[in-house]
Amino acid sequence: MGKKLLFIGAGAIGSYLGAFLSRAGHDVTLVDSWADQVETIRERGISVTGPHEPFEARPAAVHLNEAARLPRDYDIALVATKAYDTAWAAQLALRHLAAHGYVVAAQNCWPDPVVAGVAGASRAVGLVMSKIGVALWKPGQVERGVEKGQGKGHDVFRAGEHDRRITPRATELAEMLSVIDGAQVTDNLWGERWAKLCANAMGNPVQAMSGLGSLEVAASEVGRTITIHLAAESARVGLALGYRVPKFNGATAEQWAGADQRETYEALDRMLTPASASRRNWRSSMAQDVAKGRPTEIDYMNGYVVAQGREHGVPTPVSAAVVEAMHEVERGIRKPAPQNLELVLRGAGL
Repeated sequence: MGKKLLFIGAGAIGSYLGAFLSRAGHDVTLVDSWADQVETIRERGISVTGPHEPFEARPAAVHLNEAARLPRDYDIALVATKAYDTAWAAQLALRHLAAHGYVVAAQNCWPDPVVAGVAGASRAVGLVMSKIGVALWKPGQVERGVEKGQGKGHDVFRAGEHDRRITPRATELAEMLSVIDGAQVTDNLWGERWAKLCANAMGNPVQAMSGLGSLEVAASEVGRTITIHLAAESARVGLALGYRVPKFNGATAEQWAGADQRETYEALDRMLTPASASRRNWRSSMAQDVAKGRPTEIDYMNGYVVAQGREHGVPTPVSAAVVEAMHEVERGIRKPAPQNLELVLRGAGL
């Protein structure tokens, strides 16, 4: 049976998920503050392209200032905003849930404790999404850039409870998302979430500060160098926290953490080096934010790694230098440029 779904956020991921779930027969409502996006969806629906058959979907769309008039009977509310908007989005989501409903954190970074702080852990479910890069450059047109099925199950959607139980609702959520790509329920939300955080932290700001796409970064020696250092620092922090961190971006957390060993570093460098130019030169969500002149999630991504590293005695000099550089990009002091990568490494003492 179709569910009544509320998305707080109709950006790239909210529009992509919402379009698929609407097409699958669920009653989907998208709420967003971007007026052009809402009006375009109302007039023409959402056009979805990617490594699958293109299609159009017609979910309901509501301006943020109209959201107060929504009913309070939604089965699931998905927060699909940037991490810095999690608290208010969770408050709005909770207000419109049915008594049995729950809030899903469909976001990057570390949003689950914030959602639980608003809704309570008993009414919160985490959703980790990997290898599903999406972009929304024009109203009503969402595009997926990573090939469908590259990573089935584990690598795409993982729904998980905060207390690690395998529950009917988390299983149901995973099954619902399987119409989009591989999905499964997990008993390791925190380890999965940290693996996703590592994957974002090693890639998003590198593209955002350099102005380079994913293929260009991988083809650059300095691009691979900063990528490996960011992955290593993030992995070391996660392991120090005691998380069961799954493999991410082609290597185990232990391999990334051991990048200070020459043989391990060289193996990782070879793995990241593109064999050909056939890969797509994709722009990460943070690079998209910089291009649009929007605030980034740097404080909630690499900044969170730095804060946790400091608290647990794990050095994160490259991550800290990246956070500082991205603050300068956000303030307009520094322009995105390839030379920023070398400058950041020098600033970190490398």
